[in-house]
Amino acid sequence: MMNLKNYFINISLSIISCCAVLAQEKRLERANESFDRYAFVDARKIYLNVAESGYASADLYKKLGDSYYFNAELEESVKWYEELVGSYSSEIDPEYLFRYSQSLKSVQRYTEADKVMEQFNTVTGNDQRAGYFVSTPDYLRFIEMQSGRFKLRRLYVNSEFSDYAPSFNHQGQMVFASSRRGGNSMIKTVHEWNEMPFLDLYISDILGDRKVLTTPKKIKGSINTRFHESSTSFSKDGQTVYFTRNNFTKKKLRSNTAGTILLKLYRATLNGEKWTNVEEVPFNSEEYSVAHPALTADGRKLYFASDMPGSKGQSDLYVVDVYEDGSYGEPRNLGDRINTEGRETFPYISDSGKLYFASDGHVGLGGLDIFIAVPENRGFSIPYNVGKPINSSEDDFTFVLDEDTKIGYFSSNRYGGKGNDDIYSFEQTEDLITTCKQYVGGIVTDAYTRRLLPYADVVLLDANNQELDRTTTDAGGNYKFDVSCETSYIVRGSSTEYSPTEAPLLTNSALEYTHQLPLQLGKGGLSGQLVRPGDDLGKILNLQIIYFDLDKSYIRPDAEIELQKIIAVMKEYPQMKIDVRSHTDSRASDDYNMYLSERRARSTIKYIIEKGGIERSRISGRGYGETSLINNCDNTAECSESEHQENRRSEFILLE
Repeated sequence: MMNLKNYFINISLSIISCCAVLAQEKRLERANESFDRYAFVDARKIYLNVAESGYASADLYKKLGDSYYFNAELEESVKWYEELVGSYSSEIDPEYLFRYSQSLKSVQRYTEADKVMEQFNTVTGNDQRAGYFVSTPDYLRFIEMQSGRFKLRRLYVNSEFSDYAPSFNHQGQMVFASSRRGGNSMIKTVHEWNEMPFLDLYISDILGDRKVLTTPKKIKGSINTRFHESSTSFSKDGQTVYFTRNNFTKKKLRSNTAGTILLKLYRATLNGEKWTNVEEVPFNSEEYSVAHPALTADGRKLYFASDMPGSKGQSDLYVVDVYEDGSYGEPRNLGDRINTEGRETFPYISDSGKLYFASDGHVGLGGLDIFIAVPENRGFSIPYNVGKPINSSEDDFTFVLDEDTKIGYFSSNRYGGKGNDDIYSFEQTEDLITTCKQYVGGIVTDAYTRRLLPYADVVLLDANNQELDRTTTDAGGNYKFDVSCETSYIVRGSSTEYSPTEAPLLTNSALEYTHQLPLQLGKGGLSGQLVRPGDDLGKILNLQIIYFDLDKSYIRPDAEIELQKIIAVMKEYPQMKIDVRSHTDSRASDDYNMYLSERRARSTIKYIIEKGGIERSRISGRGYGETSLINNCDNTAECSESEHQENRRSEFILLE
């Protein structure tokens, strides 16, 4: 029989435990209420206290990670996403893998971030962000290629609060959003999201060649309210401004059906020195956000960010026509080239029509990175990361540029700033790469043993055999070259005791795409081998069969690789002469096969002369049709395809 004393102790402990659990659940319930209304900081305090008491759950770790992630404190979110993915991987939405990867980038743990993205790709399958990552496995290398084209300067106008969204008003001034103290007035209401004061719009004069900014002042007129105002875009004449504001119209604050206060776009006009006639644009909604305007130089198109129905991700970029009478067309999504399942936001259109925007969906260094897309027929090019030092492992956004002076501004929450977000000035010193760039990577191996060949020489040639670049393979036999898209090249490899081997390369049109091209060296080439007139170089060099398409005589890409090996040997031995002999199988008529083989022999000779630069006097040849079969597969025999294939061959007979 159970000891009565122990029984009451157990009952008491159970009651205490039960009460503790109920207390935790009530606290979490309060925290969730705060979280659901985006009061992340208030919610986080409770979540942290609960976590420190030993409570653990997937939902708790999600909320803790998100409370930092959505306040752009990605370094702090790492710990909680790490716990989430490590302990509850089977219970989480794949989106948390993406957030975890982004958070790892913020602390420059790129190798781990890439592994998480590989997992994200496996789970999602067709997510565009994963697709970009898979097609750019060496994205850090490409960002490095783009980097170093800007010089940064810190600005004294920054405050200890949030300062961002700079823009030009075309009157020698910069307008930006700030949550700083506004003159003699009290600090505006603190926003629950991040416990920062609400944003107002400020203006500074831009002075001198160094673009020094005067002490900021609030813009005049009826734009600023007790809620958020940010991200402006001005007409060329400076008389019209578009800006972002919380859903606050005619002194009434409105929310969507879930109780969330969203963002809207507004337009105002300048009357003297004051902004008046504030009105909403007609494509706003109570149920989704419309924000961050960017007006073209001619004022005919307005770009913006929104999560309206039809958006691909958390926010997409859109464009709408602005008509002379002040009315608007229908907003159009910029499409899959620009928009991903992530965040595309803060667009800016330069006077030449280039689109700059911030994104965490395209491959970058972490958080939001800034990208450029150039205008093309009916849209924009694929986006290009603008590189360091504009981009960092933190959030970088709201980029604007005066293309005449090459002076511009952007915002970042990177380490070393004065406040939450800071504005940086920059001077562009070099043009950005806005044409397709790739690199070719390959492996140099022994053609017989497949052994990797370290420290082999590899040369990149253009289609005319002019040297463009050269390198040496690393300890693993790997080499890399930066190349242009949709361009023909030749890669030549050589090593001690190995003859040179060449292989053609035709790059494709993908951006930042790794084209793996294993480069094999024929062991020994002709060195150390006894060769005599009459020998077939094809057999000595272990050439693969040179195929032609059915009823065709042009040289296929796979045949080019083999012919480049013949070219390499003929260059190594300038006195060598060869005879090209082309053969067919017995199928089709004798006359036709003779004609076809003659065409193929001529195509082969022409390729070696034109592509290899070999003198015409060193190469001869003709077609033999089906007159020199090497087995019994003549017109009367029934043979397999593989047996017929033995007769469809090219020979490269050494003459001298």
